[in-house]
Amino acid sequence: MPEAPFAYSMVHNESGWTWSVLDEDGEIVASGQDTSQSCAQAAVEAQIRRASELLA
Repeated sequence: MPEAPFAYSMVHNESGWTWSVLDEDGEIVASGQDTSQSCAQAAVEAQIRRASELLA
């Protein structure tokens, strides 16, 4: 099964890490904020898996 095309953005700010997952049209499909980079990365990966499953 080919992977669904998603992009993501992670930005560090005063309160932690803000992240967004975007679909192939550039629409935000998930977003959030975490206190650490590793938690934000894990959240991004989980959201991409979840979105990919919905498209399958």
